[in-house]
Amino acid sequence: MIFRAEWMSGRPRIGTMSILTLCLFSCSLWAQEREPGTPPPPPLPPPQARTNERVAIRAGRLFTGKADDLAKQQVILIEGSRIVQVGPASDVQIPSGTDVLDLSNVTVLPGLIDGHTHIFGNGPDMDEQMLKEPLQYRTLEALVNVQRDLYIGFTTLRDLKTLGGGYGDVDLRNAINKGLVQGPRLQVSGRGFATTGGFRPKGYSRDIPLPSMLQTVDNPWEARKAVREQLMNGTDWIKFYAAYEFTFSPDGKIVNPPTFTFEEVQAFVDEAHDKGHKVSCHAFAGKGLHNCLAAGVDTVEHAVQLTDDDIQLFKTKGIYLVPTLYHYQLDREHDAKKYGGHTVAEVSEPSFRRAVAAGVKIAFGTGVGPFPHGTQMREFEYLVKFGMNPAQAIRAATIVDAQMMGWEANIGSIERGKFADLVAVCGDPLADITELERVKFVMKGGQVLRNDLNSPSSKGCGQK
Repeated sequence: MIFRAEWMSGRPRIGTMSILTLCLFSCSLWAQEREPGTPPPPPLPPPQARTNERVAIRAGRLFTGKADDLAKQQVILIEGSRIVQVGPASDVQIPSGTDVLDLSNVTVLPGLIDGHTHIFGNGPDMDEQMLKEPLQYRTLEALVNVQRDLYIGFTTLRDLKTLGGGYGDVDLRNAINKGLVQGPRLQVSGRGFATTGGFRPKGYSRDIPLPSMLQTVDNPWEARKAVREQLMNGTDWIKFYAAYEFTFSPDGKIVNPPTFTFEEVQAFVDEAHDKGHKVSCHAFAGKGLHNCLAAGVDTVEHAVQLTDDDIQLFKTKGIYLVPTLYHYQLDREHDAKKYGGHTVAEVSEPSFRRAVAAGVKIAFGTGVGPFPHGTQMREFEYLVKFGMNPAQAIRAATIVDAQMMGWEANIGSIERGKFADLVAVCGDPLADITELERVKFVMKGGQVLRNDLNSPSSKGCGQK
């Protein structure tokens, strides 16, 4: 995976007034767009001032991302943007003059990673967003969305296509890396790929030329050229739709015809891998899914209906499954009306259970965008409900996602040399995974972005 020097430079340098301005913008934009009765998440606050390059955190309970249990009474010593020492309080000496954050009554975890987001998504009506909202406005919405996700604990996102937003995610990633705006670490996929007749606005006259939400390619050489074009324009990942529209058979199985041929899929994979980049495949089931697995993509998104052969290919090729379970629960009523009582949720649960039992690598990703940013934490609940234990679910959103993104040397666990990306919750998420729905503290690169624990005006741990 190709790294960029700006991302490696440490925490962003940005004035408090700039962030306050962005916060005011975030509040006003959210007020305009939110559904009636939906409470807005708080704005992203200005980062708390640091008086010293060295910070120590006293953690009452610590989930490092490398073990299944919680270490007790630990100290995390931070210099600048990185962790320099972690260990029991009795073993870590805190140098004089160090700023000390007392989190001795809570659980500290690595900063969380959402491995499947759509930061340019603002609700289910993607046609209206693409056709009625200018790209500049949508980019501002995307900024608000990444700040919402950061506020609830996602210090890193992998974004999988801009839904007609062009290369706006590339620009936003670069602005964050350079400290122009505050936001999570990003890997992005730009425009994404579909075939003729694929991901497009529906219900309009064929006499009206309409834009495509993705870049269209229709043969292997077009695929190779298009991969080169998107990488030239700054994307990190190649994302394509190996299967898109689906129906249900009378017995409740998903029918998901392929879009690209195997040769086209192989062209995506080979061209991206030759350039040092990774490939994400969208597919629910069937031949399109099998083509992705056989070609050796790096991740498959959704994969809601798995055969035994599919599961074996996931394992033998080391491909990550990103299940996005919570989204299907939200769509139950919609699916039942559209598909004669059948739902994606009822198909995805047994397949996911089989994948977990078989040892398939599960990466955490929510697909947030069609549903509101800042609300995706319930994914953890369904990962555990459908077969993972809490430690597995948390690792999926920390070290496993970091490995999937190729960033495990810098994020995903709490250990020496990594960025000081941390979150904290009041209770024990190994006993109650829903604790992660109530994050109280967020640090990115050693900079405190949210602290509801030590502020006189905050609720702390006295109220959920």
